[in-house]
Amino acid sequence: RAGANPYRVTDMLREKLRHNAVMMQIPIGAEDNFQGVVDLVTMKAYLFHGENGENIEETDIPADLVDKAQQYRHELIAKAADFDDVVGEKYLMEEEPTNQEIMAAIRKGCVSLELTPVFMGSAYKNKGVQKLLDAVAYYLPNPTEIENKALDQSNNEAEVIMDTDPEKPLVALAFKLEDGRFGQLTYMRIYQGTMKKGDFITNIANGRKVKIPRLVRMHSDDMQDIDIAYAGDIVALFGIDCASGDTFTDGTVEYTMTSMFVPDAVISLALSHKDKTAAANFSKALSKFRKEDPTFRVHRDEESNETIISGMGELHLEVYIERMKREFKVDVIAGAPQVAYRETIASEAPFDYTHKKQTGGSGQFAKTVGVMKPLPPEATETYKFVDNIVGGRIPKEYIPACDKGFQEAVTKGTLIGFPIVGVQMELNDGAYHDVDSSEMAFRICAIQAFRQAYEKASPTALEPLMKLEVSAPEEFQGSVMGQVNQRRGMISGTRTEEGFVTVEAEVPLS
Repeated sequence: RAGANPYRVTDMLREKLRHNAVMMQIPIGAEDNFQGVVDLVTMKAYLFHGENGENIEETDIPADLVDKAQQYRHELIAKAADFDDVVGEKYLMEEEPTNQEIMAAIRKGCVSLELTPVFMGSAYKNKGVQKLLDAVAYYLPNPTEIENKALDQSNNEAEVIMDTDPEKPLVALAFKLEDGRFGQLTYMRIYQGTMKKGDFITNIANGRKVKIPRLVRMHSDDMQDIDIAYAGDIVALFGIDCASGDTFTDGTVEYTMTSMFVPDAVISLALSHKDKTAAANFSKALSKFRKEDPTFRVHRDEESNETIISGMGELHLEVYIERMKREFKVDVIAGAPQVAYRETIASEAPFDYTHKKQTGGSGQFAKTVGVMKPLPPEATETYKFVDNIVGGRIPKEYIPACDKGFQEAVTKGTLIGFPIVGVQMELNDGAYHDVDSSEMAFRICAIQAFRQAYEKASPTALEPLMKLEVSAPEEFQGSVMGQVNQRRGMISGTRTEEGFVTVEAEVPLS
């Protein structure tokens, strides 16, 4: 690939992703002249010939790469020394460890998730792929060497360590959905227990029990029918209606592999189909995308009666619009993107509100007293209710109505009319009337109490920020930075390499 630079990629793995990355190979040639790799463990060169790199030639390292190979091998041994006492001792004594000792040390680093080995290759020309697959088989952990944890839904999401014992209750995760010739094909990874053809399994997300009509092992597009699968296996099932990320068990436990935090959508747009005859495919596409991706949302606007799709960015939504055209043959009309602003508070504020209404019959009476607080930035929830009522100041049957009223109030703020996030409502005191109090009275009281406190809690608007990286020739650095500043962006860093400048910034989505 033009511009490919494996050395730079390795550096970025360290700088950007904070990986302890180490090169296991160095390339022979670059871009369209890429011929093969030098293995830094065996210190041999491997050249890939033929149309698809199927003919592999093992040879000596080219003379012009010997010094570089020695340099990177020394770095490899230094990294390996951190994970194995034998290699570490030989490294300190300036002795040469054996190839097997180096490989064993690298494997220990991989299994402990503390080392990232980097391999070179070209998938397009099938060069280096064979050595990569050998490395996957040798270095990566098998299911018994890694600790996977599930969350017990019946015990406040307490962590449960998965066991590869085939006699343990089944736990499997649906991680990929695919439309096959026979309907939806669901890929599952088994983390615990045994899965058999004909068994009944339970979807923890909705409690539905389904039968496994067919169990297959996939190899590219080829299917191999099997009757049984064990922990560590990746299998595919037909006839299972589920979403990506759903956990399945044998029904005896309520474990889930993911307490998947799904961030709020940051952008929305209206979508409609040009041809009314495409309505069925339009609905089918939206349903499929929602199952595949929990960050892709769909709802119908009650006022305009339009279908609104929401996601994590403009490109995110454009990909699904393009897939709708390509896979489902549906031409769509997309409205202008609408940024999902939010409101929040910057300070605490007390509330003390009495709702009193008298009509011909029984009236309405409720009083709520408490405090509105901002949630800490690291909180995953957007709203939290704390019940501090003691001594029956508000009867227990009216507490949920207060919570419901607060939740209703956060759906639309008074500052710019967008939902409110990052708010904790503490209910500390109140009053009620034996005749006039009701759930409705306390719900209305809570809404008004929220609005009373919100005005005093320094309300502020929030807008989504996107991380931006712009690469351009050095002579355009000033123009790029000017464009970023013009869009209210905050530049976090720049770097120059090979005549190009890269500007990193955070820019408002709007």
